[in-house]
Amino acid sequence: MVRRPEVETSNADNNRVMVFAIVGVGGIGKTTLARKVFNDEAINANFDTKIWLSVNQGFDKVELLRTAITLAGGKHRSEKALAVLWPILSDALTGKKIFLIMDDVWSHEAWGDVLETPLVNDVARGSRVLITTRDTRVARGVKAVLPYHHVDKLDDEDAWSLLRKQVISSETDRPEVDMLKDIGLQIAVKCGGLPLAVKVMGGLLCQKDKQRHEWNMVLNDSIWSASEMPEELNYSIYLSYEDLPPSIKQCFLYYSLLPKSAVWYKNSIIGMWISEGFLHGTSADLEELGSKYYKELILRNLIEPVTKWADQQVCSMHDVVRSFAQFVARDEALAAQSGETGFITKLSSHKFLRLSMEKKVSESDGLDWSSLHAQKTLRTLILVGPISMKPSDSIVDFPCLRTLHTESVDVAVLVESLGKLKHLRYLFIWKSDISSLPDNIGNMKCLQFICLVKCQQSVKLPHSILKLAQLRYLNFHDSSINGIPKGFSVLTNLRNLRGFPAQTDGVWCSLDELGPLSELRSLGVQRLENVSVTSSAAKAKLGEKVHLTLLFLYCSSILGDDGLIKDEKGVSEEEQRQIAGVFDELCPSPSLEYLDINGFFGRRLPRWMMSRSAPVFKSLRIIFMLDLACCTQLPDCLCQLPCLQDITIRRAPAIKHVGLEFLQSYQTPAAFPRLRKLELTGMVEWEEWKWEEQVQAMPLLEVLELENCRLRCLPPGLASHARALKSISAQNNQHLNSLENFASAVELEVAKNPDLERITNLPNLRKLEIEACPKLNVLDGICALQRLVLEDYAMETLPGYMQDVNPRHFELRCSLTLLTSIAAGQSGPEWDRFSHIDHVKAYAPDENNTRKWYVLYTREPCSLITNVRHSISAEVEGKQARRAL
Repeated sequence: MVRRPEVETSNADNNRVMVFAIVGVGGIGKTTLARKVFNDEAINANFDTKIWLSVNQGFDKVELLRTAITLAGGKHRSEKALAVLWPILSDALTGKKIFLIMDDVWSHEAWGDVLETPLVNDVARGSRVLITTRDTRVARGVKAVLPYHHVDKLDDEDAWSLLRKQVISSETDRPEVDMLKDIGLQIAVKCGGLPLAVKVMGGLLCQKDKQRHEWNMVLNDSIWSASEMPEELNYSIYLSYEDLPPSIKQCFLYYSLLPKSAVWYKNSIIGMWISEGFLHGTSADLEELGSKYYKELILRNLIEPVTKWADQQVCSMHDVVRSFAQFVARDEALAAQSGETGFITKLSSHKFLRLSMEKKVSESDGLDWSSLHAQKTLRTLILVGPISMKPSDSIVDFPCLRTLHTESVDVAVLVESLGKLKHLRYLFIWKSDISSLPDNIGNMKCLQFICLVKCQQSVKLPHSILKLAQLRYLNFHDSSINGIPKGFSVLTNLRNLRGFPAQTDGVWCSLDELGPLSELRSLGVQRLENVSVTSSAAKAKLGEKVHLTLLFLYCSSILGDDGLIKDEKGVSEEEQRQIAGVFDELCPSPSLEYLDINGFFGRRLPRWMMSRSAPVFKSLRIIFMLDLACCTQLPDCLCQLPCLQDITIRRAPAIKHVGLEFLQSYQTPAAFPRLRKLELTGMVEWEEWKWEEQVQAMPLLEVLELENCRLRCLPPGLASHARALKSISAQNNQHLNSLENFASAVELEVAKNPDLERITNLPNLRKLEIEACPKLNVLDGICALQRLVLEDYAMETLPGYMQDVNPRHFELRCSLTLLTSIAAGQSGPEWDRFSHIDHVKAYAPDENNTRKWYVLYTREPCSLITNVRHSISAEVEGKQARRAL
C-alpha cells in the first residue's frame, strides 16, 4: 500500500522553510496522500498554522495569493497587485510555524513567483511546504528536498483489494465477490495501478450483477485495446463512460464544462441538464430524474461529494476524469480560461455548442465580448469573471442559446437584448449590476429557470414574467426585489421559489398567490413582518404542497450585534401575537425535510412546532432557527421526529428555561432518536436545562455546541444518555461551573467561561482547548489526553492542574512575564508544572506578532530552546508600564 512521505518537523532545524514534493501521474493518489499528511496528528502538534491550496493548471497568481491570505486569517481587501498582497500575507504569518500544502502544482512559479517571497523570511523556523505534482521538473524548480516522494502504482493484490472494497456494499456480498477474484484481479491489473481508475471501475462493476459472465464482459471489452485516445487518458474511465446510458453520458460530459473556481450546486446543474434537453420524461418528474442521474455519477465515482456541503449538494470532478470528459466532448464543448494559449484561435476557427470561460483576477485585459460573436451555434454560455463590454453590445448573436450562466459579470448592457433569445431556458445571474429584467421577458416562452443571486441593486420584475408558463425555478436569494406582480399564481409549474417578498400593500402579489403553486419542492418567503392578515398566510396552503421538502420563512431581524432587541421600545404584545398567527397558518406538509426560520419575533413558536401534531413531520432532518427575538420556549414534541439529525438555534434572548417538555417523547423509546448535532448559541438569558438521568434521549448525538448563555452546568441526563457524543464546545457562558462525566467525548473546547472551575471524568478525551477560564482549577479523570492548548494572557503562573495531566503535546499562549519564567527551565518556578510533558510550545506576543517570543521544550532527549531573555522581558514590561501611565 502507499506509504506516507516523511516530512521532517524538528524544531531544532535551522532551515526556516523546507519544501518537499510528492510526485506521480494523475490519478495515482497524490492528493489523497497529501490529505492524510495534512490531517496527521503529528502535523497538528508540530505546526501553528496549516494551509491547503489547490493550485491547478493555469492558476491565477492573485487569486492564489488572496486565498492564502484568507486561510492564514488575513484580509486581502480585494487588492490585485502582488506587491500589495505580499506584506498582508507576511503580517498574517510572521513568526508562525506553518505547514503549507500546494496541491496539483503544474509550474514552479506557484511557489517561486507567488508564495516564496512573503513566506521564506518571515515564518518561523521549521516551517514546511509540501507540493503535489505530476512533473519532476516542477519539484526541481521549487528546490524540493531530495529524494522526492514518488507515489508508486498499486501492485496487483492492492489493486484487487481496493476494487473489492468498492463493489462490496454489504456483508452478504463478500462471498459472491470473493468467488470472482480471478476475474476481478485481471480487471484490477488493467487499471494500471491507478487508484482513481480502480475506483471508477468499481463504480462500473457495482452496476453489474455479481456473476462471472457479467464480469467477463467487462474484462474482455474491446475498449481496453482502443487506440484513439492520448496515452494519459485512462481506459478504465473510457469503459465506465461507455457503460453509461446515452442520456447520462451527456450529463457527465456537461459536468466537465463547469469551471472549477465556482461552486456548483446540484439544483443548478440539474437545471442546466433540463435546459439542454438531456432529461427525457414527463415534465412533472424531470428534477427527480436529474437527481437520479446525479446520484449515479456519484455511485460510479465519476464525481465525488464535497464533505463541506450536506446531502451531496456539491461535488467535485477529479482532473483526470475532467480531462477525459473534455477530450471526448472536444468537438462540441470548450472549457477554458481567458488567458490560455490558443483560446482566441479556437474561438475564431471552430464552432462550439457549449462554452465556459473563467477570467483570472490578475488579468487587467479580459476577454472582449466581441471575440465571442463567431460562436453563433452556442447552446450553453458560462462566464465566470468580468468580460469587457460596450454599451452597444448585444446577445442576439447567439440565437440558439438555451443556457446563460454568469458570475461577477456586469450584464446590464445585455438586458434589453435578452428578450430576443427565443430558445433560452436557463438564466443565472450572480453578483451583477442588473436592475431589471427585460420588459418583454414574457416572449421568452421556453424560459424555465431564472436565478438572480446577490444582485444588490433594486431589481424590477416586469409584469410579463407571468406569461412564462413553463417556469420551474425562481431564485432571488440575497437580491433586492421590490415585489412580484399580481397574478403570480398562474405560474403553477414552479418547483423552486426562493426570496419571495411578502407584500400587503395591494400593489404587488401577496402570500395567497402561493396557494395554487402545488408543485413546489422548495419555498423561501422573506419580509413576513409585512403580513398583517393571517388569512392571507392561510391561503398560501403550505400544508397542501405534498412535494415541499425545503422551507425558508424569514422576517427582517430586529436583533442587534449584541443579540438583543435593537429598538428600545421593543415589540408589542399585539405584534408578537400577529406574527405568531401568521406563522401558525404557514404549517407545511409532512413531506418537509429542511426548515429554516429566521427573524421570527413571536412570543411562542408556531403551533405546529409546539404540539403533538409535530410528529407528522416524519421526514424532517434539519431545523435551523436564527434570531428568535421574543420566543420564550424551545419547540416541544420535535423529540419524537424519527429522522431529525441536526438542530441549530442561534440568538434567542428571551429563553430562560429548557424544561422536560423539550424531551417529552410519547411515541419513541428515546427522545431525538437520530439527532447527531445540537447547537444552542446566543441564548443570553438561558440559565436552566432540566434533563433527569432516567429520561433517555439523544443516543446518537455526536456534536454539542453551547455559546453565550447563563447555564451553570449541563444536565445529568445529557452525560448519561448522549453516549455517542464526541465533540463539545462551550464558549462565553458566563456562569458555567463544571463539565463532567462525558465518557465518550474526544474533543472539548472551552473559551471565555469566567466561572468554570472543574473539568472531570472524561476518560476518552484526546484534545482539550482552554481559553481565558481563570477559575479553572481541577482537571481530573482525563487520562487519554494527547493535546492540551491553553490560552490566557492575564495568567501570571501556570495553573496547578498542569501537574495532574500528562498530554503528549502542550501549547501555551501567555504573557511575556509568564513565558520568561518558563524559559528559565529547571531553575525557574514553572519547571515542575510542565517538565513531565513530552512536547511543549509556549508563545507570547508583541504588538504585531502573537508568537514573537517562544519556548520550545522536548522531554526526551531533553531540550529547551527559547528567544526570551530576562532583559527583553524587563524592557517590554517597562514599555507597557509607560503606556499605562
